[in-house]
Amino acid sequence: MSIGIFDSGIGGLTVFREVAKEFPEADIYYLGDTARVPYGNKSKETVIRYSVEAAKYLTGFGIDVLIVACNTASSYALDTLREMVDIPVVGVVHPGVEMALRKTKNGKVGVIGTQATIRSNSYKKLLERRGIQIFQKPCPLFVPLVEEGIVEGEIAELVVRNYIDEVVRDGIDTLILGCTHYPLLKDTIKKLYPEIEIVDSSQAIAEFLHNENLTFSGRGSRRIFITDESESFKKLKTTLVGDIPVEKIELSEICRV
Repeated sequence: MSIGIFDSGIGGLTVFREVAKEFPEADIYYLGDTARVPYGNKSKETVIRYSVEAAKYLTGFGIDVLIVACNTASSYALDTLREMVDIPVVGVVHPGVEMALRKTKNGKVGVIGTQATIRSNSYKKLLERRGIQIFQKPCPLFVPLVEEGIVEGEIAELVVRNYIDEVVRDGIDTLILGCTHYPLLKDTIKKLYPEIEIVDSSQAIAEFLHNENLTFSGRGSRRIFITDESESFKKLKTTLVGDIPVEKIELSEICRV
């Protein structure tokens, strides 16, 4: 059995890494839509269209599970994707919510994400049903920071404080990193706010799949596809998952055939 994973850029490699650790025998295909990153400032209709194209490409490999490693796509496109394919489609929102519920002690949870994810209220709706107070904050500069490899140091710390100080002042004890790019800033966030429990969506989804008792057998092959060349992607890819080759594709052209 094999797994397909897609995201708008490099962030989903955090999910790729955790899933690969959890299921070493599974064949895993990753697609980073680097030509159109970020999805978080796009309209709902555009995010759905991009997600459908990514899903069509990955299902061409005969995958058994599709992981939407993008919070924006998980917020807007899951229903469409589940109608389109006859395999399980797993987003990152629900696993992140379940992990936050286990971590919080005072019932006050912060959610940071792209403009689209925060606007969708996908985390807010699920957590409020469970009696949790939610404090949300869009962090539009986080994705470009990560894509440029600026994940630590003075600039990263200034940008992190600019966004997260506000939700910390609201009294949260748990913070959901509502974008798969954000775990790359996790060390900086932990350094600045050591008392806050962090929900890393990449770890949450790997844990969720484990709890579903899924079993995968294969050769443990790994393939990574991107839609545009990016030096920062190559650099961070090596840091996250080693020397797996990167293959460039023209996604729209393939999906039009």
